[in-house]
Amino acid sequence: MTRRTHLAIALAATALTVPTLLRAQQAPAIDMASAEIRATATVKQMTADEKVVLTHGMMPLPFFPGTVIPAEAILGAGYIHGIPRLGVPALTETDASLGVSWVGGIRKDGATALPSGLSQAASWNTDLLYRGGAMIGSEARAKGFNVLLAGGVNLMRDPRNGRTFEYLAEDPLLSGMLVGAAIRGVQSNHIISTIKHFALNGQETGRKYVDVKIDEGAARESDLLAFQIGIEQGHPGSVMCSYNRVHGEQGCASDWLLNKVLKQSWGWKGFVMSDWGAVPGVQAALNGLDQQSGAQMDPALFFGDVLKAKAASDPAYAARLDDMNKRVLTAIYAAGIDRTPATPGTAIDFAKNAGVAEETAKQGIVLLKNNGALPLAKSARSIAVIGGYADTGVLAGSGSSLVHSVDGPAATRSSGGDGAFAALMSQSYHRSAPLKAIKAAAPAATVTFRDGRYIADAVEKAKQAEVAIVFANEWRTEGLDQPDLSLPDGQDALIAAVAAANPNTIVVLQTGGPVMMPWLDKVAAVVEAWYPGARGGEAIASVLFGDTNPGGRLPVTFPASLEQLPRPRLDGSDWVEPNFAGDPAPGKDQLHADYDIEGSDVGYRWFARKGAKPLFPFGFGLSYTSFSHNGLKVAGNTAQFTLSNTGKVKGDDVGQLYLVSRAGQPKRRLVGFKRVTLVPGGSQKVSLTIDPRILADWKDGGWSLPAGEYAFALGSDAENLGPAVTVKWAARAWKD
Repeated sequence: MTRRTHLAIALAATALTVPTLLRAQQAPAIDMASAEIRATATVKQMTADEKVVLTHGMMPLPFFPGTVIPAEAILGAGYIHGIPRLGVPALTETDASLGVSWVGGIRKDGATALPSGLSQAASWNTDLLYRGGAMIGSEARAKGFNVLLAGGVNLMRDPRNGRTFEYLAEDPLLSGMLVGAAIRGVQSNHIISTIKHFALNGQETGRKYVDVKIDEGAARESDLLAFQIGIEQGHPGSVMCSYNRVHGEQGCASDWLLNKVLKQSWGWKGFVMSDWGAVPGVQAALNGLDQQSGAQMDPALFFGDVLKAKAASDPAYAARLDDMNKRVLTAIYAAGIDRTPATPGTAIDFAKNAGVAEETAKQGIVLLKNNGALPLAKSARSIAVIGGYADTGVLAGSGSSLVHSVDGPAATRSSGGDGAFAALMSQSYHRSAPLKAIKAAAPAATVTFRDGRYIADAVEKAKQAEVAIVFANEWRTEGLDQPDLSLPDGQDALIAAVAAANPNTIVVLQTGGPVMMPWLDKVAAVVEAWYPGARGGEAIASVLFGDTNPGGRLPVTFPASLEQLPRPRLDGSDWVEPNFAGDPAPGKDQLHADYDIEGSDVGYRWFARKGAKPLFPFGFGLSYTSFSHNGLKVAGNTAQFTLSNTGKVKGDDVGQLYLVSRAGQPKRRLVGFKRVTLVPGGSQKVSLTIDPRILADWKDGGWSLPAGEYAFALGSDAENLGPAVTVKWAARAWKD
């Protein structure tokens, strides 16, 4: 920082007087208060048998011997019987955050695949997340589903996590605001959305057994704050709890998480559903779980006759059972499921929805390096496209979130195995071929393709072309973590060899999270396309040829080495759960994840604390134009600044405001952001409201702001910051 602007501003009487100043930009589509009144009245009319109808569900899939699928159920993730006598509808559930899941194609239908969660988050655009949520929610409703298991918001504590691609970011503010917008979009269709997986679900390795250790203050300031903001912004009808243990308790039977934090501290009125196969016993009901999902995957059906018997003999269970039903009914009534039922067979405008997916992909693509190679000229004479199945489609992440069109995947690469969930563990590609889109964008060029299996073949073709575009893929799936952050299948060697043969080599990454780039200084440009969804090929070509000016910014830090991480060795990496319903393994009770190492300093906060330089910092992204950030002013809880386009082409910039020190101590926290579109020479003033929780510590059961000077700075990312503005604030403490 070259200078510091000191603004001695006393804390205004009206400033920071409520626990949260971040409220939904759109009015919530649900009225939980009125719904709770209706729900209470309905519970009073229920018989003992009816009280255990809504408390458990099945997985209506033909994978489980002896399962009888009700005629009215829809093949998918879950089905919970309704109570016709009381006008209570059945709940029909489908995965997930990226669209209506494929489930191996057993329904013989298809859906529109949004880009991965990381791609969506790289847009830093809440309005875009709302549109995507509204789109996938509309498709779920059109297929007859009234619950979408969306809202994945776990922070990226380890970049090797197999489900990183499903989630959004490493920062609680960015994650919470984005997931809240997506949930509002989903629930605008009069269906329920979840927010998941509550909480501290940071790895797939031993996911049902890993025990997370973390101080409450650190959890409240990071992972839990992401959920809290997401719930405030989105008002989800349901929270899905997690597989992992926290302080020795399973996430779906954690009294601390479900009762003390979620229901008591935050005052949340909806219902907690379990993840599939995550319920350890009937005691989970007393600890805050309201609904047992996919009961075939648990050791037993605990929330049926077992729970009914408990309620008949134990007043604590009886009271809890009434509350469980009230919460499920509150969500049903708030979403309007009983009054506006979802009707299977409703027509879907797939062309329109594909446009939403394509725009999301365009806004999420991040330009990581550019030595003038991009944008490509449409008059290019010869282009060599190499690797990544670019002649076939774009990569998709796998697991329960996998979405495909009615025609299914363009290509599938088996990961082996023959179990019930083997199809969900296969590498597959959406039907949007980048090669075809590149040819359409440069019709006069000679465009050739090599699959990259033989480096010598790829090198020879690269030598013959003006430009070489290497597509490099890193596939991830639910159920498995990455062993490291390299590109698999020898792709690092392929890129290095092609770059040596052609100095005008562009790398397009399709990854599920951060990767290492040992060839970075040898290539001319790097484009991070993530898993770009149903129209990913077209989106990538649009950016490569300049029809879209890349405006994405990294929602996660790309480390330069594993040694920079809080845990260089993935906890439990010597024991990997063999499949979704993997059997317990020897030593599982000794599987731990110590999050107290970094505490609340997740991602870029950790790098700032350690003074480590990442490969690419959180918030980073280049453009085909240039921007300036000026005029930062902070008064009370409001910050204002101006973003300007100082270049020659239209483009999007993201204003990022960071806390850089507090009471004389260095501290790096994102406190506000805004994406804007600017024409050449154009400027836009931005005003942001600072949530005091982002600045505070959690101490003694509440939030605490120490007295002193608070310094803020605008950044092009979390590492490259402008001059600081300092505000003096008085000490303050408050409860949630």
